[in-house]
Amino acid sequence: MPHCLTVGHLLRQLQNLDPDLPIRLAVNPDWPFAHYLGTDVVVGDGMAFIAEDGQEGYLPASVRNALAWA
Repeated sequence: MPHCLTVGHLLRQLQNLDPDLPIRLAVNPDWPFAHYLGTDVVVGDGMAFIAEDGQEGYLPASVRNALAWA
């Protein structure tokens, strides 16, 4: 996976998932929390931005392990 994720890369990764599956952002391996994603996508300076929209709680251990953040 490239360091600079594109809309195309993200779409390919998500296309076979259940469209009703909630999505969270995993943040910071030193403080592994799950964060909500904002609902707006803003395009500026040649990039698409999705805002973080608050912290849900700790990242589940299974996700930390899959990310090698354990």
